Amino acid sequence: MLRLALPTARHRIAALLAVVCATLGGATLITFIGVIAESGLRSHALADRLATADIVVSAGQSYTPPGDFPIALPERAEVPADLVGRLARLPGVTTAIGDVSFPAVVLDARGAAVPAEDPRTAGHGWSSIALLDHLHISGKAPTGPDEVALDDDLATAAGVSPGDQVAVSAAGKQGSYRVSAVIATPQAGGIFFADPTAMGLAGRDDTVDLVALRTDPSATESVASGVQNSLGTSGLLVSTGSAIGDVEDLGASAARSLLPLLAFSMAGTVLLIIGFIVGGALAVSIGAQRQDLALMRAIGALPRQIRRFAAAQATIVALPGTAVGLAAGYLLAEQFRRLLVSIGLAPSTLSLSISPLPAICAALLLVVVVQVSARCAAWRTSRLPATEAVSESRSEPRTPSTSRTWAGGLLVVAATAVSVTPLQIRSQFGASTTAVAGIVAVIGLALAGPALVGRLSRTLARKLPAGVAAPTWLAVANGRDHALRMAAAITTLAMAVVFTITYTFTQTTLMSATAGEVHDSTRAQLSISAPELGGLPDDVATAVAAIPGVQAAAPVNSTTVLWPYQVFDEIEVESSSALVLTAAAPEVLDLDVRAGALSELTGATVAVDAGVAGSRDALVGSEISLILGDGQQVDARVVATYARGLGFGPVVLSRDLAAGHTTTGLDDSILIGTDGTDAARQNLAALTESRPGLVLDDDPAAALGGTTAVGPELWVNIAVLAVLLGYLLLGIANKIVAATAQRRHELATLRLIGATARQIRTMMRREAALICAVSLATGSLLSVVPVLLLSIGFLHRPWPAGPAWLPPLIAVVVATITFLAIELPTRRLLRTPPTEARTRAS
Repeated sequence: MLRLALPTARHRIAALLAVVCATLGGATLITFIGVIAESGLRSHALADRLATADIVVSAGQSYTPPGDFPIALPERAEVPADLVGRLARLPGVTTAIGDVSFPAVVLDARGAAVPAEDPRTAGHGWSSIALLDHLHISGKAPTGPDEVALDDDLATAAGVSPGDQVAVSAAGKQGSYRVSAVIATPQAGGIFFADPTAMGLAGRDDTVDLVALRTDPSATESVASGVQNSLGTSGLLVSTGSAIGDVEDLGASAARSLLPLLAFSMAGTVLLIIGFIVGGALAVSIGAQRQDLALMRAIGALPRQIRRFAAAQATIVALPGTAVGLAAGYLLAEQFRRLLVSIGLAPSTLSLSISPLPAICAALLLVVVVQVSARCAAWRTSRLPATEAVSESRSEPRTPSTSRTWAGGLLVVAATAVSVTPLQIRSQFGASTTAVAGIVAVIGLALAGPALVGRLSRTLARKLPAGVAAPTWLAVANGRDHALRMAAAITTLAMAVVFTITYTFTQTTLMSATAGEVHDSTRAQLSISAPELGGLPDDVATAVAAIPGVQAAAPVNSTTVLWPYQVFDEIEVESSSALVLTAAAPEVLDLDVRAGALSELTGATVAVDAGVAGSRDALVGSEISLILGDGQQVDARVVATYARGLGFGPVVLSRDLAAGHTTTGLDDSILIGTDGTDAARQNLAALTESRPGLVLDDDPAAALGGTTAVGPELWVNIAVLAVLLGYLLLGIANKIVAATAQRRHELATLRLIGATARQIRTMMRREAALICAVSLATGSLLSVVPVLLLSIGFLHRPWPAGPAWLPPLIAVVVATITFLAIELPTRRLLRTPPTEARTRAS
């Protein structure tokens, strides 16, 4: 079959070029997803401050639900301090350091904060300098509570040297310290205090963040085994080699755990689009060879041989595009990583894991898609009797399959039913069903399309006036007699319309609804934060409350919470960002409380979104089990339920419950309610100007952004939309071009019976107009129902939030692609004399 398939392929260049482009794009996207997923499972962040450590002992920073991927825990968990001495006595250990990190920032002579890489973790104990390599110390180690050592970058920026006084804000407390030493090192440095002082500032008595060990050069593996045996069943994590970077940078670990979720959230849509484009391209390619296949049947080829021939030819054609696409997938993955870094969803230290596995999987998957699509495209011709196959090879079946039409109609009905979900579930899950409903409806259109196009064309034919121009009559007749061909073009164009509208307006509507809930809930007029200090100093809330004109001041923080709950007989775990509030929250926030009161948020208590409270038995007065951001499991009593869960998440914690379970231990911001006078704002402005690092914001809703932002996977979907849409439009254009190029015999026959080139171009333009109009109409109709229901459910109005220019732009793009993809190959075909064109076509 290979010897026969290869020479045959050379005579169908236009159709086969569409297959090459389709497989190239498909291989690129599948490889890209594979690299992202593998990187989430196998990659590691680069270690910096801990780069010289051979072994690091830390608490586990992930939670693994039953049968699911691990969930990263972003808050630093602690380990017992007595491990330092115990592990230091193990054979082969040369140095053991108990490291602590806490918020610290140097203030220059003007009182401004000196920029640091991460002010939330810049403070350390002096013993941690043993982790630094190639260092030069000018001065002496800090010994007293009023001494500090700085790395040379901070000292230079602050303009201080050993013996000078410098102002430092550490763990929310500002003080004056004498610079005892300046440390020059190529690694990340920071601010170093005497060890007892550092433990006090970090709020530790008998715990540290981690224990770093340095060993004899050849003893690392044996020491690691000894450490593991020494720890026994304590549950602590022993990291070596590249895994140390994940322990150092919890942000990188959280970003890494996000990658598989992003990959799998995109996989379904990407594979569906690839199936549409590759399958459509192969249907056009094999459709161009129906006469060849029919003749093979006539000379005795068996049905399975016909299908094997089609699959072999498709595989040969797909190989070049697949090979190029596999390499392009790795390049696309790197650009995606850079995108995540640029929008703050991943640190620059996170690198991709590069191996041949994604390329191998992508190649195998694409081969399967090509084989299945080719065999399906050749199925009908291979099953027909030889004489019937030959007679049908110049036309297509006039009557589409009834079962196919019914299946398509049922899918459209099912998509409409799914579209109702946002009216019942006002959450990110509910919003995601809008795009799913649109795609399911397009699949239904693909199945029912030929029958609908045939019926529409017959109706138009009956409505045409008697004196209609011949090109118009022919264009309508082609839709009636070649419904499969026209429906294929309409379906793919409608898919582009549905995909763009539903995905774009889902994201914009969800973001608008989320921001609207936050804005409507905020009673505060102002907020104060301190991002340069790593958190608000402890005494700011008291100082703000004492200012004339301030009526309420409520600290606000955010953390991550895991909520295990039972669904039937299985345990599901929801990970979400959660607000941390005090009992003063009702004075500055209105979460639309439905039962209980936020003023009772003291001790081990929580408030729960009313939408999930009933389904998870979390009504007021009940107790629920949660896993906090450092992995600590707690039981909390529900004291309130609220309706604005879209803006504030499924659960809100009391400050007492979260205390000791966040990395910095400081508040993110203070929401401030005033009497509305200018004097109150001026007094607050004077306070922030007198305190280094404080920022006064007139938009208090922005202070809640960390807990109310739309999930990262939804933000990324917007960026991925451009890539998928480009692939989809390219595939559509290639498919229409290939289908038009195959009409050589038809156009040549029209010219031989007297049609002019101008009349044929007019006929093709009328066909393009018909295809464009029907695809835009059906695409818009399939999109409008799910988007309308989403808007009613989330915005309480029948139109979505988003760019008003998007639908007109889609119409222009679809019209441009349709007309160019038909006009250009038509002009090329008309350059060939009709007799020669018929000879080539046969």
